[in-house]
Amino acid sequence: MRTVLIVDDNAAVREALSLLLSLRDIRTRTASMPDECLALLAVERVDLVIADMNFSADTTSGEEGVALFRAIRERHPDMPVMLLTAWTHLETAVELVKAGAADYLAKPWDDHKLLTTVENLLELSETSRAMSRLQRERRRRREDLARRYDLRGLVYGSEAMERVVELACKVARSEVPVLITGPNGAGKERIAQIVHANSAVRDGPFIAVNCGALPSELIEAELFGAEAGAYTGANRAREGRFDSADGGTLFLDEIGNLPLSGQIKLLRVLETGQFERLGSSRTRQVKVRVLSATNSDLPAMIADGSFRQDLYYRLNLIEIALPPLAERSDDILPMAEFFLGQDVQLADDAREALVDHDWPGNVRELRNALERARLLCSGGVIRAADLNLPQRSPAPRSSDEPDRDTIAATLKATGGNISRSAQALGLSRQALYRRMERYGFAADAL
Repeated sequence: MRTVLIVDDNAAVREALSLLLSLRDIRTRTASMPDECLALLAVERVDLVIADMNFSADTTSGEEGVALFRAIRERHPDMPVMLLTAWTHLETAVELVKAGAADYLAKPWDDHKLLTTVENLLELSETSRAMSRLQRERRRRREDLARRYDLRGLVYGSEAMERVVELACKVARSEVPVLITGPNGAGKERIAQIVHANSAVRDGPFIAVNCGALPSELIEAELFGAEAGAYTGANRAREGRFDSADGGTLFLDEIGNLPLSGQIKLLRVLETGQFERLGSSRTRQVKVRVLSATNSDLPAMIADGSFRQDLYYRLNLIEIALPPLAERSDDILPMAEFFLGQDVQLADDAREALVDHDWPGNVRELRNALERARLLCSGGVIRAADLNLPQRSPAPRSSDEPDRDTIAATLKATGGNISRSAQALGLSRQALYRRMERYGFAADAL
């Protein structure tokens, strides 16, 4: 049953609120002082706290309400708290709502408005509890994966990335080739490292080759090695990456850039473990786990003849599809905080800007943006302006933008209820707070 804890030193207030809430089948518990409130919260399940701002006789500063709110927030971070206050405490109440209080109502309250606010907050509380349970379950699964596997320090928070990591860990123990697909900068090499770290050859070398960064005429020599004089400039014999990766893992990034002649040799190595260096007829034998990655459309390349179909099927026994960062926004803030460490903090507007950005350059772009912001920020706090991210086109400003008098009148008409005032004005609560600050609202202004 839904339960509300009423905290007020006035017995008449406690009784009136209890009776009012009982009309909606809401169970109430009461406390007359902050200590009693905290004691009840420690032993009972409560969905919402309605708290007065003053408890001692002749006290009107609201400091006791501030202290109680902070104590509740410290012990029960997710507990919604609604404040009951007189107009003289408007500024204090507004500050507490900005700090996380659910809402506030002025005394004397309007019964209908109070019940509506309580019902809304209880609904939000239940949703919040469900989200908290979901987050705890997701955190438990992440911790379980980290306990069972070597994730190479990967930081993530999204379910999409969780599925990728879980698949990578499951296929790691097999010896079959794995194809990792996804856009540039999304973290394909890190997934390859996780596969290697949990494989039977984890004690062997991990060799990475970016096929897209090499001229096509040098890729074969890079992979398979070359004898002296095999090509212009080859003054001495060189070992190839397959030799270097023997007994371990070879990660071929941008595999779509491998020329057809190299594709034929790669197919042979995958099937037999054998190859020849350029300029040599001596067959070499290696045992290498091959992982490959691409951001190219390999089926389309097969159709136009630039990629071998038999090689594609050989590489693609297992595919791990890595989504772009824009499709796993829950990863953005955990990664941002990891990249920045403890020395630099993110302001709220910076967090909003990070989550709102599309990140066409994926994780690589995120890291670069944060490194640039670290250099530009002041006081160890990164703000949205420091990130210098492209701004979305702002929505057209309404011609009936509320002025100061309209806001003041609306607040009075709703008894100071921020949620109802914002709804009446067609604003979000945050937008209403910004306008109240802009117009310099003070207690006597209302």
